[in-house]
Amino acid sequence: MKTFVLAPDSFKESMTAEQACQAMQRGILQVFPDARCIAVPMADGGEGTVYALLHSLEGQRIACTVTGPLASQQVETYFAVVDQGQTAVIEMAKANGIHLLESSHRNPMLTSTFGTGEMIKQALDLGVKKIIIGLGGSVTNDGGAGMAQALGVQFFNAVGEQIQVCGGNLDQIERINFSHLDLRLKNTEILIASDVNNPLCGPNGASAIFGPQKGATSEMVQQLDRNLSHFADRVEAGLGISKRNIPGAGAAGGLGFGLMAFAGAKLQSGVELIIQQSRLAEKIAQADVVLTGEGKIDYQTALGKTPFGVAQVAQQLNKPVIAFAGLVGEGVESLYESGFSQIIGINPPDFLLEEVLKNAETNLEKAVAQTVQNIQE
Repeated sequence: MKTFVLAPDSFKESMTAEQACQAMQRGILQVFPDARCIAVPMADGGEGTVYALLHSLEGQRIACTVTGPLASQQVETYFAVVDQGQTAVIEMAKANGIHLLESSHRNPMLTSTFGTGEMIKQALDLGVKKIIIGLGGSVTNDGGAGMAQALGVQFFNAVGEQIQVCGGNLDQIERINFSHLDLRLKNTEILIASDVNNPLCGPNGASAIFGPQKGATSEMVQQLDRNLSHFADRVEAGLGISKRNIPGAGAAGGLGFGLMAFAGAKLQSGVELIIQQSRLAEKIAQADVVLTGEGKIDYQTALGKTPFGVAQVAQQLNKPVIAFAGLVGEGVESLYESGFSQIIGINPPDFLLEEVLKNAETNLEKAVAQTVQNIQE
């Protein structure tokens, strides 16, 4: 009996990682009806992070209602608790993500990470000892100020009034009161899952690189960058630390900075963190063949994308890896030295994008069935 480990990421706009696992399994069972398939849906800190660990570690889903990207918005969402209640897994995008606002309502001057702070607080209320936070897919640019406010930090303007912070008013902060910051953070390990290496400010910072996709005009980008710099000055003066230039401080509109400064969080590659937490190596050790994949595989895959991370683990354990992609781009030749045995495009030639997005699961199932036929019993 053959054992397959199925460890794909989501295929953007067409399949979740879970759906990709199911399609792969259907393809395998057509050829090896008695095969053992171990599904390990993957993620890199963005969409699917909570599900990946919830599935791999058989955790518990915790429903919650928190503030959305705008202060007037309430969002019903969830996070996960795994490791017998010791670890919470949170996706910031589930509270303050770009998908929660229509494009016409996206404005990083007005959005905040307050809801993410509320999720952290609810996780602390459950007595967890560790919190993993995925930072992909944000619609915010407040440096984590909203998150800090939800956890007790108070921000005051020049005339001593307390202000409700958002990306557009960070420049009004003149005084910060840290004394009410939730003390439980000191005894909680906080890990950030992110593959963004940008600093907080400047030409490669949160505002310049990610602001436009969140609805910022070029004038807004300049203002948001100044606001983040002013905010960092105040925070760093108050805490006596500097975090703004650490790679990843600019993740999720500067939430990386806020989590490091206020909560002592440590940054880790999203893929590496999910690989570690899902015990992927332990599962691959049992496999005859490993299948992975995502929407596009090209030379950038080697820069820390999910299939590359999976292939590295498999290579160490001397297991063959077959990767499937909606689109196989340029420069994949070098990936064969990194543990990939085969890289297979799942779509027919001359495809129409709309068609293949609709038929992605069927196309993946067919490609897997055709590919595994060549594996010897």
